[in-house]
Amino acid sequence: MLKELIQKLSDMRGVSGFEYRITDKIKDLINPYADEVSSDALGNIIAVKRCGIKNAKRIMIEAHCDEIGLMVTSIDKRGFITFAPVGGVDPRILPALEVTVHGKRDVAGIIGAKPPHLQEPDEAKKSAKIKDMAIDVGMSYDKVIEIISVGDSITFPQSVGSFGKNQFSGKSLDDRASSAALIEVLKRLQKVTIEVDVYVCISVQEEVGLRGATTAAYAINPDIAVAVDVCHGITPDNSYNAYETGSGCIISIGPNIHPAVQKRLSETARKYNIKTEIDVDSGDTGTDAWAIQVSRSGVPTALLSIPLKYMHTSVETLSLSDVDAVASLLTFFIQDMEAETEGWLCC
Repeated sequence: MLKELIQKLSDMRGVSGFEYRITDKIKDLINPYADEVSSDALGNIIAVKRCGIKNAKRIMIEAHCDEIGLMVTSIDKRGFITFAPVGGVDPRILPALEVTVHGKRDVAGIIGAKPPHLQEPDEAKKSAKIKDMAIDVGMSYDKVIEIISVGDSITFPQSVGSFGKNQFSGKSLDDRASSAALIEVLKRLQKVTIEVDVYVCISVQEEVGLRGATTAAYAINPDIAVAVDVCHGITPDNSYNAYETGSGCIISIGPNIHPAVQKRLSETARKYNIKTEIDVDSGDTGTDAWAIQVSRSGVPTALLSIPLKYMHTSVETLSLSDVDAVASLLTFFIQDMEAETEGWLCC
């Protein structure tokens, strides 16, 4: 089931640059549904589902598997660990957070918080800075350095999983939920005949600069690409450029997006009664679509998004129905794609 797949992916721990910890596990999830699965030099996972037509067109569907996190920068003589952020970490979420330090073995820790009783009046009005925080793993210095080294990665805790009506909360749903949708697409394509070769890319290092998608798109050289990521879900404190969870698949439109591919996706959604909304992106989408679009001589690229609340926290929250909507739209889009694409790709 899709929910169990999202749970498995969310539970995995692979900060940007440390995805090697999880790529073999993701390959195992993909293997039953692909004709071939490989990794490139950067660590991207590339799975291929072939249609059997010679010189078939290539469609690349892509999501990233890395997550934000922390790295060990020093260990003081009392055994406290200082750290630096990897990716877009908000310092406000860190005090009192449980973490896992990935040393020679995984070690549980907490990011200490100064009690309000001990704070000076001006301290209570300010957010703590990362340079002033430390992780307590409950060990002496000598014990810590046996297990943990400078440069080790640190991940955030797993959250509650399923709750409410069709809701799911966890860490790294940005972008493991999208990765789950792509695996689901491969699974559903087993039952249909297609006229294009499908390249599923689970990329690395998106959170630190769209790096995996840059190299993967160059290697695959697709005729069409669709990146899948998350967008902001509406919360009590924000409704700007955000969407209700349960809205379905969010289709982007703007200069990062090829208009014919966007139009075809919207038409496919209407044909199969898939819930969608339009996201107007007037510039950089901040996603791997930005890198894929300008690969080689250019790739007709689209972006599909899943509304996500509390992005870049340990309690990212989405609706399972939105992940299913993305998987359904991509499956029908590929299923209905003709062997010859030039005609409808003309704007």
